[in-house]
Amino acid sequence: MASHPPYSVVLTYNEDLQQLVVHTIDPKKLAPLVAGRMGVVMADEHDFKLDDEFARQLGVGMLSTIALGQPDIKQYMTFTEGPIDKPSGQ
Repeated sequence: MASHPPYSVVLTYNEDLQQLVVHTIDPKKLAPLVAGRMGVVMADEHDFKLDDEFARQLGVGMLSTIALGQPDIKQYMTFTEGPIDKPSGQ
């Protein structure tokens, strides 16, 4: 398995190309750019269980945050914002 240094992930929506672009960046270089900006801690809500529902909610949160500044993306968003109940027995 390849070894990678620690990195942060930045998700950008390019309106002209209608593309979501994922960038990796050194956390030390990113820190001054995000200092004092909006931040949301999500992992504590799930006792740090990075399961399917957490991953879904992370994606919902990221896309919803992008839509705050780029509302044109909302026309493509059809997801359920709240948690999705599992069928009984699971």
